[in-house]
Amino acid sequence: MIFEWFKRMAPRGLYGRAALILLLPVVTLQLVISVSFIQRHFEGVTRQMTRSVMLELRYLETEVSGAETVDAARREAAAVGAPLDLGTRLPAADLPLRDLVKFFDLSGRAVIATLRDGLGGLLAVDMTRRSQVAVWVDTRHGPLEISFDRRRVSASNPHQLLVLIIVLGALLTLVSYLFLRNQLRPITRLASAASAYGRGRVVPYRPSGAAEVRAAGGAFLDMRNRIERQSQARVLMLSGISHDLRTPLTRLRLGLSMLADEEEAQPLIGDVDEMRRLLDAFLDFARGDAADAVEDVDPAALLARVVEDAQRAGQAVVLLPIEGSCGPVPLRPVALRRALENLIGNALRYGNRAEVALQIGPRNLRITVEDDGPGIPADLRDEAQRPFTRLDPARNQDRGSGVGLGLAIVADIARTHGGTLRLSDGAKLGGLHAELVLAR
Repeated sequence: MIFEWFKRMAPRGLYGRAALILLLPVVTLQLVISVSFIQRHFEGVTRQMTRSVMLELRYLETEVSGAETVDAARREAAAVGAPLDLGTRLPAADLPLRDLVKFFDLSGRAVIATLRDGLGGLLAVDMTRRSQVAVWVDTRHGPLEISFDRRRVSASNPHQLLVLIIVLGALLTLVSYLFLRNQLRPITRLASAASAYGRGRVVPYRPSGAAEVRAAGGAFLDMRNRIERQSQARVLMLSGISHDLRTPLTRLRLGLSMLADEEEAQPLIGDVDEMRRLLDAFLDFARGDAADAVEDVDPAALLARVVEDAQRAGQAVVLLPIEGSCGPVPLRPVALRRALENLIGNALRYGNRAEVALQIGPRNLRITVEDDGPGIPADLRDEAQRPFTRLDPARNQDRGSGVGLGLAIVADIARTHGGTLRLSDGAKLGGLHAELVLAR
């Protein structure tokens, strides 16, 4: 229970946890020293000093009680108290009914307890005066008030040690945190570079810090360079495939269109067009966003252009009012446009109309496309995002067939933007609700 509570309350960031690691032992050490050492030390010193003064008080009480008259007792008190630096008044006035001490005066309580234990005729003690202690002792001539300097029974300035511990603890903690921050900064830089690369952005990074952090940074750079080389090789390969396959298909279609028997050639032309469409789908999926550079793009304007193009093509799609606002966001515009066109195309292939919405949050962008089609069962939604998956029982195939790459392309583009694709039931139109979440 306590461990779970501490786990929930602990800082999430690296700097916060480092500060907690520094502060927790320092504060604990200060509390232990304050309670177990300082309090006991000053209480012991106070009791020892009080016993020394108590011997003088006991002697003064004996001499005053031995006098025959009040005047003689008063003279005896003055004669004995002056050399001992004790102020006396006999008979005493304004005798308090109880001991007076402030609630935070720990050494004052120790003084009173020591006097109560060793001074039999003690009537009351006043520890509330600024720099004086007043003690009332019972004598045969009446109450005797004795006053003396507070410093004779209490250690002077006991708070200085506490202040010194707190100030030095805070100063050393600050110095330690500054040194530790220099060690943590390379880790945060590595995390930022890895997070940016996961979102499709390559930021400058140079390994620094401790040997282990440098090794991790070097491994990250090697991995990033290998991925970049593979991405460039994929772009070159796809360019060659696109050129090498499209040209023969174009010649084949042209040759078929020139045949004399058009009825016999028409099915073959349809097969060639189908092959071209399948090739385009495969290349789109294999290409992803490898050749698409990251640019600062206004997501609202990009979405509006995609919806306008769909409307000009006669598609029943509506753009809902945009929630929130922001400036340009680093995105891959070509890949994102391809993802939006796939979502809108899928929605209208299996439904009659679609609604598109954009919600701009502080950390992410949420683009939703909802249709009025049959939707996808919940247990098949993860499978629908896999490549080459066609959910024939779940979707209406009367509007055209696909190769099972539309949602897979969208999911892949979402991942390269540090986001995800979520599928659910549409609450408004009743069809499929596709939510494309992109990190900002």
